Amino acid sequence: QVQLVESGGGLVQAGGSLRLSCAASGSIFSINAMGWYRQAPGKQRELVATITSGRTTNYADSVKGRFGISRDNAKNTVYLQMNSLKPEDTAVYYCNVEARTTGAPRGDGYWGRGTQVTVSS
Repeated sequence: QVQLVESGGGLVQAGGSLRLSCAASGSIFSINAMGWYRQAPGKQRELVATITSGRTTNYADSVKGRFGISRDNAKNTVYLQMNSLKPEDTAVYYCNVEARTTGAPRGDGYWGRGTQVTVSS
């Protein structure tokens, strides 16, 4: 089993910055892709950014140039640096990890519980 613990959310004014962290723990054999998704009230969960084990990144068009995703493989941690925040970035941000646990034949996807990000105008 894999546990994900997110941190770094909060309230910030428009134009400000936040850095989210997500640490994975448990019986981890390997981690492939790591990413961040978000869900605003009344909307579907959407992809924000992903990063592969080879550090190839992918971003939603709405955050390109403002957000940066990175990972520390030694710490099994993924980060999301969010700059120039806008009120429309307000959402619950969820960490997602594709991990293979010890003894498992293949990997599986795991979700964190989410961290609230609120951007005031």
